[in-house]
Formats: sequence, C-alpha cells, structure tokens
Amino acid sequence: MKKWLAALLTTVLILSSLTIALANHDSGQGKSQDLKKFKVGAEALLEDHKELIEGKRVGLITNPTGVDQNLNSVVDLLFNDPDVELTALYGPEHGVRGSAQAGAYVEYYIDEKTQLPVYSLYGQTKKPTPEMLENIDVLLFDIQDVGTRFYTYIYTMAYAMEAAKENDIPFIVLDRPNPLGGHKVEGPVLETEYKSFVGNYEIPLRHGMTVGELAKLFNEEFNIGADLTVVEMVRWKRTMHYDETPLEFVMPSPNMPTLDTEFVYPGAAMIEGTNVSEGRGTTKPFELIGAPFINSDELSAKLNSLNLLGVKFRAASFIPTFSKHAGKLSHGIQIHITDHESFEPIVTGLHIVKTIHDMYPEDFQFRAEDSRGISFFDLLTGNGWIREEIEAGTSVEDIQAMWKEELNEFKQVREKYLLY
Repeated sequence: MKKWLAALLTTVLILSSLTIALANHDSGQGKSQDLKKFKVGAEALLEDHKELIEGKRVGLITNPTGVDQNLNSVVDLLFNDPDVELTALYGPEHGVRGSAQAGAYVEYYIDEKTQLPVYSLYGQTKKPTPEMLENIDVLLFDIQDVGTRFYTYIYTMAYAMEAAKENDIPFIVLDRPNPLGGHKVEGPVLETEYKSFVGNYEIPLRHGMTVGELAKLFNEEFNIGADLTVVEMVRWKRTMHYDETPLEFVMPSPNMPTLDTEFVYPGAAMIEGTNVSEGRGTTKPFELIGAPFINSDELSAKLNSLNLLGVKFRAASFIPTFSKHAGKLSHGIQIHITDHESFEPIVTGLHIVKTIHDMYPEDFQFRAEDSRGISFFDLLTGNGWIREEIEAGTSVEDIQAMWKEELNEFKQVREKYLLY
C-alpha cells in the first residue's frame, strides 16, 4: 500500500511539473510572439501607413538612432524605397551621423551615402528656415529620446514643428519608446523664466512620455498648432524599459553610451551645473562623478549611508581626457544601479550635488551666474530656488516636497496626450 501511494504521489508531482513547464513555455512563446509584432513608428509608417508620404517630397530629421529592428537606417529605408522621394536631411545636436561632440556646430553638407543635402538644426540655426524647407512636402521626425527634459532633441522637434506650421507643411513624428519607461514622472517642472535649449517647455525633469506624446502636448498646450500626425508604435507598453523591447541600443549621442547612462542622466547631469566632473572624457560619462578635491572613500561612504533606492556607490578615480578637469586625476564615485524600477535618478542626483556641496564647501562651486543671475545649474533644474535651498542647507526630502504640487498638476495635463 505504501509503495502504491508513493508511486501515485510521484506521478502527480511529475504531471504537475510538466504542466508548469508547458505553461511557462507557452507564456514565453506568447511573450516572444508578442514582441515579434512590435514595431517602432518608422516600421509602422513603411508597413502600414505609407500613404502619408507616397507621392510627396520628404524631409527627414534624424540621427543614428533612427533605425529599424534590423538596425537599418531610416535614411536608407526611405531613400531606397521606390514609393518615396527623400529630398533633404536635417541633423540635431551631434549631427545626422552622430559624429559631433556636445555643443559642436555642424554646418550644411552633402551626405556621402545618399548625396542629399544635410541641414544643421543645432547652433546658429535651431529652427529650419523657409529656404531649408523649399524642396519638401512633408517633414518627418525620427529620433530616439532619452526621457529627460534637458536633452535637446525634443526641442529640435518643437522648433521644426513651428517651422512646419509657418510654411504649411505637415509634420509627422515616428514614435519610439521612452527608454526609462513611460509610467514614472519625477522632478521639478520648469519655470517659464528659465527657458533655454536645455528646457524650453514647462515639463518635469523625467516626463514619462514618448516623443510622439510630447509632440502632441507641445502642439496643443504651447500653441504650436502644426498639422501633426504621430505614427504610433505597435505593442509598446508604458511599463517597458528599453531593454524589455526587441530593439538594440544605439547611442543617442557620444556621451550616452549605455542604457545605464540614460537612467542616471536625469539626476547625474545636474553635476554639469557645477565645477565637478560629470565624467565627460571617460568611458562612463554621468556614471563617474568626481573632482581633484574630493576624497573618494569619504564620498562613497557618505552616499551609501543614505540607503537610496536601487543604487550603490563605488569609490572611483579617473582622469578625464576632455571637458572639466581634463588631464587631472579626479576622485569621486561611480554610480551603480542595482534596480532600475526602484531607482530614483533625480533624488539621487540631488543627494550627490548636496553631499559634495556640504562636504567640500571651500572647493565646490555652482557654475557662475549670467547677467540675469541665472546659473547653468538653474537651467538644468528649471528654476533658481533649488540651488538656493541647497546653499541654505535644506534637505533633499524637503526640496522634493516643494515641487510636488506642480508635478501633480503636470501629471493631470499629461494624461490627455498619452497614446499607450
């Protein structure tokens, strides 16, 4: 009897294991099949909505991130399509091919591969002129954003939308994922007097929107009024981080080499508004932070003692090859994200700035104010009061509470423009 019972239990366990295994397999297959149907806006345009551009002269604003899932450039896809007449290219900061460093002006030139004219939308001409738009009937935008207010590509898009409106040209945004996910919104909302090319609209530091959703918001809330069409992605979900899509990571700019860089960027980039290196000139920009006057062990220990969510800090030293402290041994930290979902980049970035400010009051400096009394740090945060509160000794928790009301107001406005 005991042997019979043991045999029965064994059989039940085996069948249960097989059932679970098959269920997991089916679930995995379902997810895999679901992702196989995933499309970015460029793929959806050419496969499902080509009527938007057929028989028209097309201008394209793009950079190296404008690729399909097989890493084919949207420039080549459009140029080689017999149904499409691609007539002009437009490059944001870093250029169409992404070869220019931050802040470098890329002049007009002829693209070697297509022999098409390439117009710069950075530096002297941020907004397309009527002359740049003479030979086009429709203007496309296909660039991967990084989900942060002070990344310039979204303002290149907005200026181009204004130009399209002024010249009676339809504007089409080929949507792409927000790499940080589209479900979290964090940080202070920009105040009007702090508008610049690193923050031109009243949105928070982490906006939680795709470029297509931002285009709709800009168009309506800030009265651009362009003839706007957003070609939506297929099968993208708001909770997806970039590595949960079938897309390969393509550097959106020379100092954005990894997905971790994008995650730390909304907070770590505030270091750009100080005399501390944000790691430009190293292989880990925005993940490495330091200066010659910092003690690495002391700073990492202090930051780790804060027990911030989803992150740890390692004592690190480095020598930047360019930018701040170029050629000088700098000491500080490397930011290691341990959990992308719980990690709070803006709160973390403020803790880093405040901690260095408090530990090294004789050496730390915010970048100098301009004639209006505005520091570059203020342009990045979108206000002047955060810098003042840090200097006054206010805690990060209290600073965070101060932006809560305006952030909640933005969240309500944002809901009207969500596509996914």
